[in-house]
Amino acid sequence: MTPTHNMRIDAQRLWESLMTMAEIGATANGGCNRQALTPEDGEGRALFARWCEAAGMSVQVDGLGSMFARLPGRENLPPVLIGSHLDTQPTGGKFDGVLGVLAGLEVVRTLNEAGVRLRRPLEIVNWTNEEGCRFTPVMLGSAVFAGVLTREAALAARSPEGAVLADELARLGLDAGAPVGGRVIDSYLELHIEQGPVLEEEGYDVGFVTGGQGLVWYDAHMRGCEGHAGATPMRLRRDALAGTAAFIGDLQALAGRHAPHGVATVGRIEVTPNSRNVVPGETRFTIDVRHPDADTLARMDFEARQAFEQRLNEFGLDGGLEQTSAFAPVAFDAGLLEIIRAQARTLGLSGRDIVSGAGHDACHMARIAPAAMIFTPCVDGLSHNEAEHIHPHWARAGADLLLRSVLAIANRP
Repeated sequence: MTPTHNMRIDAQRLWESLMTMAEIGATANGGCNRQALTPEDGEGRALFARWCEAAGMSVQVDGLGSMFARLPGRENLPPVLIGSHLDTQPTGGKFDGVLGVLAGLEVVRTLNEAGVRLRRPLEIVNWTNEEGCRFTPVMLGSAVFAGVLTREAALAARSPEGAVLADELARLGLDAGAPVGGRVIDSYLELHIEQGPVLEEEGYDVGFVTGGQGLVWYDAHMRGCEGHAGATPMRLRRDALAGTAAFIGDLQALAGRHAPHGVATVGRIEVTPNSRNVVPGETRFTIDVRHPDADTLARMDFEARQAFEQRLNEFGLDGGLEQTSAFAPVAFDAGLLEIIRAQARTLGLSGRDIVSGAGHDACHMARIAPAAMIFTPCVDGLSHNEAEHIHPHWARAGADLLLRSVLAIANRP
């Protein structure tokens, strides 16, 4: 048996696993398109299940498709969960979410090779629809597991193309009637790329994630009147796209007023009729507002809704907002963070406390169990981008820290 204080993951094997998974849904520009519950996602799930079974784990899938690969412990205690997600954005990268899942697999492989059996069971989880690009809300699988969202609402979710989540589960042979959540877990750890530039810019090996930003999402629409682009005077126009563009400017100014942590984004716009010589009659778009402080997030939300109404009036438009997600800021468990910091010191890794700018499944899990996250840097802070990249030594550092943290947490009295 290898002494646990000398244990390290196999960095080459982890990297090869990441690159093999990246072949599924690979895009021409070097990224991945493996959206939730698509055939590509199904292929990635099948590969992950084969790898887990080869590592001696049993794999169960809940009623929303989230996968749980279990390594038994010495005692019948609630499990420690580690993991993240395998689904990607349409033009996503190789590492967002995937690093956390496959580093979890590498932890188990390393424990097996060392002949180490943990006191508590360990489960690697692959959450369904974390990205939220195909079905809303974001982090859907963990939301239902943690009781934040009802199973019925999740199963009824529709993609922009009209696909129903329950139907897509069936298409992949997944049982929507299987249990979701409702069980006790010991704790939850998630390794993830930062998706921002701070750790790389400041030269740190890892980040100790103290919490996650709150967010508010809306689906919005503005409706005016179509008209001939040459014959309709500017003073008589009810241009939905012009109103939307002005509102986007308002959001940019709003985020600036609440800098440096406030962010606001319109990430998707549909314009009708989308013709070069027709005044746009209607727009449909998304709104994403985030901040790590609950009171500030509430102010930003109010100011965004107020600006929306003002632009409707100014441009003579009808319209409305439908809130699709709202999550309060989350603080991660102080005790777990102290364990992670201590293990980083023993590994000689440099690290700093950091707040996550993105939402993660850990934010939901923190509502039902002690939870914490570890960040690795990513090149130029790029994520949700085909050019997303991390260096192999960053992956090794994050996975080594995950391994050592699992040993400390799963074996504690």
